[in-house]
Parts: sequence; C-alpha cells; structure tokens
Amino acid sequence: MAVQEEQRPVLRLASASPRRRQLLDLIGVPHVVTPADIDEAPLANEPGAEYVTRLAREKAMAVRGRLADLPVLAADTTVHVDGHILEKPQSEQDCIRMLSLLSGRRHQVYTGICVLSDAAPAVRCAGTEVEFRAISRAEMQAYWASGEPQGKAGAYAIQGLGAVFVAGIVGSYTGVMGLPLFETAELLRLHGVAVWHGALRGGVAR
Repeated sequence: MAVQEEQRPVLRLASASPRRRQLLDLIGVPHVVTPADIDEAPLANEPGAEYVTRLAREKAMAVRGRLADLPVLAADTTVHVDGHILEKPQSEQDCIRMLSLLSGRRHQVYTGICVLSDAAPAVRCAGTEVEFRAISRAEMQAYWASGEPQGKAGAYAIQGLGAVFVAGIVGSYTGVMGLPLFETAELLRLHGVAVWHGALRGGVAR
C-alpha cells in the first residue's frame, strides 16, 4: 500500500518531452503529462531568457486553467547565439545552418521553468554556456541522418549523439537537456511538492 501511495501523481507536467519525464523520474516526482498548446513564436527582438520564461509561464497557465487538481510544471528551452534564438530545425539545411552557427564556438542555452498551483506562480530561468568543437559538414549531415536533431532546440541533444560535439559547459547540464533539476526542485519545494518519492518535502509558498 505504501508503494502505491508513493507512485500517486503529485504534479502535472505541461510537456510531452520524454527527457523532462525522465528527469522528473530521476528526482522521484510522480507525475502525469498534459502538454500545453500555445503559440511558441518569439516576439520581435525578444531576448532568449525572457522568451523561455514567458513560454513556461504561459504553458503553466494554459494547463492549470483546464485542470487545477495538481500543481503544474512547465518548461521551455532554447539555444541562443549571435543574438538569435535557434528553435527546432525544420529540414536538413536548417539543421546544418544551426550547427554551422554553433561550430567551434560558445553559445547559451536557456531553460525557463514555471510551477503553478493555488500559490503564486514561481518562475526561474537557468542559463548555461556550452562550447562546441569544430564540426565538419559531413558530420552535420550524418547527425541529421541519425534523426536526433529533429525536435531539438538548436538541432542537438547533449545527452545523445550530440555529446561528441560538446567541449565543455558552464552551468546546468540538466538545463541543457530541458529541465534544470536544481531550480526545478527549489520551485517544487516552494509549492509543497515533494521530491525523492516524498522523502524530501518543502513548504507551500505564501
């Protein structure tokens, strides 16, 4: 009976990302998935950090407006280089364009998160600097053919085949994956959502 109680969902995840599901499982937060359906187009001249925090808040509000039975966690991740937001590649050429911008240099990855319940919404942004080695065009084409860049902001996954491009990072590795676990755990604590399958509890925000 105790095991069943621990597995009861304590959170609603406003994302269909399998990586975010895996990361929540990693810190022991039973959850259900309810993807948000919002317009994710960036505003004109919108900085990357503001873009992801705005989308995280809007996603959380959209899901919480439909289902208020559980606290809601929403997140959004983007890659930022040369003042441009790199979203998900739409084609092989788009993937090559993005990887060419990232090749042999540093870029920023921003992940915004929002937790919303009966308490006031809590929002945070984790910024991480990622350095890539030089990538050849043949590698870019082979990487696209693997299927991994599709659906990934900036056309790569740090936890997958794309890890071979990463020379170093400064910041949150899990933030680059799509859910910064330190910041997530802090916001969940503020909303009274336990991690570690209930072993580490927090207090509700006032």
